[in-house]
Order: sequence, then C-alpha cells, then structure tokens
Amino acid sequence: MVRPYLPLNALRAFEAAARHLSFTRAAIELCVTQAAVSHQVKILEQRLGATLFRRLPRGLMITEEGQALLPALQESFDRMAEMLDRFEGGHVRQVLKLGTVGTFAVGWLVPRLGDFHRRYPFVDLRLSTNNNRVDIAAEGLDYAIKFGNGAWHDTEAETLFEAPLSVLCIPAIADQLGSIEDVAAQPLLRSYRADEWPSWFAAAEVAAPPIHGLVFDSSVLMVDAALQGAGVALAPPLMFSRHVATGALRQPFPISISKGSYWLTRLKSRAPTPAMEIFRSWLAEQAAQTRGQAG
Repeated sequence: MVRPYLPLNALRAFEAAARHLSFTRAAIELCVTQAAVSHQVKILEQRLGATLFRRLPRGLMITEEGQALLPALQESFDRMAEMLDRFEGGHVRQVLKLGTVGTFAVGWLVPRLGDFHRRYPFVDLRLSTNNNRVDIAAEGLDYAIKFGNGAWHDTEAETLFEAPLSVLCIPAIADQLGSIEDVAAQPLLRSYRADEWPSWFAAAEVAAPPIHGLVFDSSVLMVDAALQGAGVALAPPLMFSRHVATGALRQPFPISISKGSYWLTRLKSRAPTPAMEIFRSWLAEQAAQTRGQAG
C-alpha cells in the first residue's frame, strides 16, 4: 500500500491547532490566517481519510485519531528543531564530553579553551574534573585526560607531556630555604602518592625526613594551601606557571622529579567521532607547543 503524501504545512497546522484547540490561536502562532489553518487541516484529514477535530461553536475537540497522531508529530517536530539548533556557521554542533584531572584543567587546559572555541565554535565541549580516578564508560565520556604511565586496561592512550614535580612555596618561606635540609624542616604538603617526597629528597641526595601531615587528593588544593602559607608543596610548576610568573609562588630549587605524564585516553571500543578527532588534533598541537617550550 502506498502511503499518502502528507504536506509539512498541513502537519504543522494540525499540531499547532491541537495544542491550542483553536484554529485562531494556531494561526497567530504560525503567522497565517485562520482560514489557512482550517484549510490545511482539512487537506490532512482528506489525505488520511480520518476526522482529526470535532468543530464546536467555541473551539475544537480533538478526536481519538487526532490524539493518536499528535504525540508522534510533536516528537518529530522537537527532533527537527533540536537538529536545526545544532547548526552553526555551516556545521552541525557536536557534543564532546571530556573528563580531566583538576590540576590539568585549571593549570593548562582552561587558559587555552578560548582558542579552541574560536576555531571550532560548533563543538560543545562539556568538561568535568576528577582526581585521576575516573570511569570513562560509566560517566559516558568521550575522552579522559589522566596522569600516569599510560597503561590503563582497554584504553587507548596518547601522551601529551610530562609535568615534573618541584618544590613550590610562598616568598616568605622561600627566603628561609638556604639549603635542601631547610626544606625538611618545613611542613611538607603532600598528595596521596606517598613516594613523591622521598623521591624528591633522593634526587637532591639528602635523606628524607619522616613524611607526615596534610594529604591532598588534588594538586590544586595542595598549592592553594601553600599559597596560604601552610607549608611547601611538591607540585608541577608547569601547572602553576601563572602563580610563579606573578611571584605569588617561588620554585627555590631547580631539582625536579618525574612521576608520569598527562595522557589523552579513550576506550578502545569507542570509535572516534568527528568532534573527538577535532579535539584530539587541537590538543596534540597545543601539547607539542608546550613540549617545545619545556625543551
């Protein structure tokens, strides 16, 4: 059986009239005459061979056939409107869900996102932060930026750059640090990775003191505590370059240690979308510039 051709204007007129239960109010919404709406509805009824409205002295009453048709039409129009809203500058807007370590987001990524948006305004980047513990599948992420060695199960990882750790503190404390031994006398702010301070002291060829005190699950929080004068932090200067540049923080010693790199990761089972490819390419370009500056 060949289905009847249903003109879009007739479908739109019916949907508006059904919502308002009035040809007059539907005509106002559609910027046409009341007679035009009535005519379009009649065309639709003839094509379908069904009565969609009962004409009453004061308005309309939708029939069972009309009630059955209305939800499908409304869903279709909503989907079309959503798709049309996604067009911008000749491109379809695309959603990209990214999870990242908070330190990376604040210290490196966010200052560069203006460039990404200017170049790719049709990509809706939805950013969430974590403390390096993230379930890409459970959170529905396209990508996750993690810190570590790049070995994660069922995950494809692309290295971005290293972010070595070094001592950071406020100028008032930095002035008290004439030697590495003086660092050991200060409150040592630390992350949940217990081997970082011992590794730094080993690189400085000084025996590490007992490590105890405040523990943070984020370098952002740890450095914020250091900015308040709570002690010395062992954190990546690269991620806090703005504080170092303004003099709010100092790096009193050049000694640094590397505990891993930042990686762009995705599930191997997740086929890259156009938005993912755009972001990966842009991020690789930005990371290459950072590696060049560090070199």
